[in-house]
Amino acid sequence: MNKAGEIRVIALGLIRNGERIFLSEGYDPVKQETFYRALGGGVDFGETSHAALKREFQEEIQADLTNIKYLGCIENLFIFNGRQGHEIIQLYQCDFADSKFYQLESLVFSESPHHKHRALWIDISRLKSGELRLVPEVFFEYL
Repeated sequence: MNKAGEIRVIALGLIRNGERIFLSEGYDPVKQETFYRALGGGVDFGETSHAALKREFQEEIQADLTNIKYLGCIENLFIFNGRQGHEIIQLYQCDFADSKFYQLESLVFSESPHHKHRALWIDISRLKSGELRLVPEVFFEYL
Protein backbone atom coordinates (compact mmCIF):
# COMPACT_ATOMS: atom_id res chain seq x y z
CA MET A 1 0.00 0.00 0.00
CA ASN A 2 1.23 3.48 -0.82
CA LYS A 3 2.02 6.18 1.72
CA ALA A 4 -0.82 8.60 2.49
CA GLY A 5 -1.24 11.13 -0.30
CA GLU A 6 0.79 9.18 -2.87
CA ILE A 7 -0.36 7.82 -6.20
CA ARG A 8 1.10 4.38 -6.88
CA VAL A 9 1.85 3.19 -10.42
CA ILE A 10 1.45 -0.57 -10.80
CA ALA A 11 1.56 -3.14 -13.60
CA LEU A 12 -0.90 -6.06 -13.46
CA GLY A 13 -1.24 -9.11 -15.67
CA LEU A 14 -4.53 -10.79 -16.60
CA ILE A 15 -3.87 -14.46 -17.35
CA ARG A 16 -6.74 -16.54 -18.70
CA ASN A 17 -7.08 -20.24 -19.29
CA GLY A 18 -10.42 -20.84 -21.00
CA GLU A 19 -13.08 -19.62 -18.59
CA ARG A 20 -10.63 -19.34 -15.68
CA ILE A 21 -8.47 -16.40 -14.63
CA PHE A 22 -5.38 -16.43 -12.37
CA LEU A 23 -5.86 -14.02 -9.45
CA SER A 24 -4.37 -13.10 -6.11
CA GLU A 25 -6.58 -13.37 -3.02
CA GLY A 26 -6.63 -10.44 -0.62
CA TYR A 27 -8.43 -9.64 2.62
CA ASP A 28 -9.50 -6.27 4.03
CA PRO A 29 -9.61 -6.61 7.85
CA VAL A 30 -11.65 -3.42 8.32
CA LYS A 31 -14.37 -4.43 5.84
CA GLN A 32 -13.89 -8.12 6.78
CA GLU A 33 -14.04 -8.90 3.08
CA THR A 34 -12.09 -11.19 0.76
CA PHE A 35 -11.34 -9.89 -2.74
CA TYR A 36 -9.43 -10.99 -5.85
CA ARG A 37 -7.24 -9.10 -8.27
CA ALA A 38 -4.67 -9.68 -10.98
CA LEU A 39 -1.05 -10.30 -9.98
CA GLY A 40 1.69 -7.76 -10.45
CA GLY A 41 3.06 -4.85 -8.50
CA GLY A 42 4.74 -1.49 -8.36
CA VAL A 43 6.65 0.14 -11.17
CA ASP A 44 10.04 1.38 -9.95
CA PHE A 45 11.44 4.75 -11.00
CA GLY A 46 13.25 4.38 -14.34
CA GLU A 47 11.50 1.07 -15.12
CA THR A 48 8.83 0.53 -17.77
CA SER A 49 5.54 -1.01 -16.71
CA HIS A 50 6.24 -3.91 -19.13
CA ALA A 51 9.55 -4.63 -17.35
CA ALA A 52 7.89 -4.23 -13.93
CA LEU A 53 5.22 -6.78 -14.83
CA LYS A 54 7.84 -9.37 -15.80
CA ARG A 55 9.94 -8.62 -12.69
CA GLU A 56 6.98 -8.83 -10.30
CA PHE A 57 5.83 -12.22 -11.63
CA GLN A 58 9.41 -13.49 -11.37
CA GLU A 59 9.86 -12.17 -7.80
CA GLU A 60 6.48 -13.27 -6.48
CA ILE A 61 5.87 -16.66 -8.07
CA GLN A 62 9.06 -17.37 -10.08
CA ALA A 63 7.09 -17.31 -13.34
CA ASP A 64 8.16 -16.07 -16.75
CA LEU A 65 5.53 -14.45 -18.96
CA THR A 66 4.96 -14.63 -22.70
CA ASN A 67 2.50 -13.13 -25.21
CA ILE A 68 2.41 -9.89 -23.22
CA LYS A 69 -0.10 -7.44 -24.70
CA TYR A 70 -0.93 -3.98 -23.33
CA LEU A 71 -4.65 -3.58 -22.61
CA GLY A 72 -4.89 -0.10 -21.15
CA CYS A 73 -4.53 2.26 -18.22
CA ILE A 74 -6.97 2.33 -15.30
CA GLU A 75 -7.17 4.89 -12.52
CA ASN A 76 -8.26 3.18 -9.31
CA LEU A 77 -9.48 5.04 -6.21
CA PHE A 78 -10.30 2.74 -3.31
CA ILE A 79 -10.42 2.24 0.46
CA PHE A 80 -8.32 -0.62 1.89
CA ASN A 81 -7.80 -1.30 5.59
CA GLY A 82 -9.58 1.97 6.35
CA ARG A 83 -7.18 4.06 4.23
CA GLN A 84 -7.71 5.86 0.92
CA GLY A 85 -5.67 4.41 -1.93
CA HIS A 86 -4.96 5.76 -5.42
CA GLU A 87 -3.37 3.66 -8.17
CA ILE A 88 -2.60 4.07 -11.82
CA ILE A 89 -2.80 0.54 -13.24
CA GLN A 90 -0.99 -0.41 -16.43
CA LEU A 91 -2.94 -3.52 -17.40
CA TYR A 92 -1.56 -6.32 -19.56
CA GLN A 93 -2.92 -9.57 -20.92
CA CYS A 94 -0.30 -12.32 -20.81
CA ASP A 95 0.36 -16.04 -20.58
CA PHE A 96 2.63 -18.17 -18.44
CA ALA A 97 5.70 -19.34 -20.36
CA ASP A 98 5.75 -22.59 -18.35
CA SER A 99 2.64 -24.76 -18.76
CA LYS A 100 3.02 -26.11 -15.19
CA PHE A 101 1.25 -22.98 -13.90
CA TYR A 102 -1.91 -23.98 -15.77
CA GLN A 103 -1.98 -27.30 -13.87
CA LEU A 104 -1.90 -25.71 -10.40
CA GLU A 105 -5.01 -25.22 -8.29
CA SER A 106 -3.33 -22.50 -6.22
CA LEU A 107 0.03 -21.39 -4.84
CA VAL A 108 1.21 -19.36 -1.86
CA PHE A 109 3.70 -16.51 -2.31
CA SER A 110 5.25 -13.79 -0.17
CA GLU A 111 5.37 -10.11 -1.05
CA SER A 112 7.39 -9.56 2.13
CA PRO A 113 8.42 -11.77 5.07
CA HIS A 114 5.17 -10.98 6.91
CA HIS A 115 2.68 -11.00 4.04
CA LYS A 116 1.74 -14.36 2.56
CA HIS A 117 -0.77 -14.40 -0.28
CA ARG A 118 -2.55 -17.07 -2.25
CA ALA A 119 -2.95 -17.01 -6.02
CA LEU A 120 -5.42 -19.33 -7.68
CA TRP A 121 -7.43 -20.11 -10.79
CA ILE A 122 -11.00 -18.84 -10.50
CA ASP A 123 -13.93 -19.43 -12.84
CA ILE A 124 -14.90 -16.08 -14.35
CA SER A 125 -18.58 -16.99 -13.81
CA ARG A 126 -18.01 -16.89 -10.01
CA LEU A 127 -16.77 -13.30 -10.33
CA LYS A 128 -19.51 -12.18 -12.73
CA SER A 129 -22.23 -13.66 -10.49
CA GLY A 130 -20.96 -11.67 -7.51
CA GLU A 131 -20.10 -14.82 -5.53
CA LEU A 132 -16.46 -13.62 -5.44
CA ARG A 133 -15.35 -9.96 -5.57
CA LEU A 134 -13.03 -8.81 -8.38
CA VAL A 135 -11.19 -5.51 -7.82
CA PRO A 136 -11.19 -3.10 -9.41
CA GLU A 137 -14.57 -3.89 -10.96
CA VAL A 138 -13.56 -2.20 -14.22
CA PHE A 139 -11.50 -5.38 -14.89
CA PHE A 140 -14.76 -6.96 -16.07
CA GLU A 141 -14.45 -4.84 -19.22
CA TYR A 142 -11.25 -6.75 -20.07
CA LEU A 143 -12.64 -10.25 -19.53
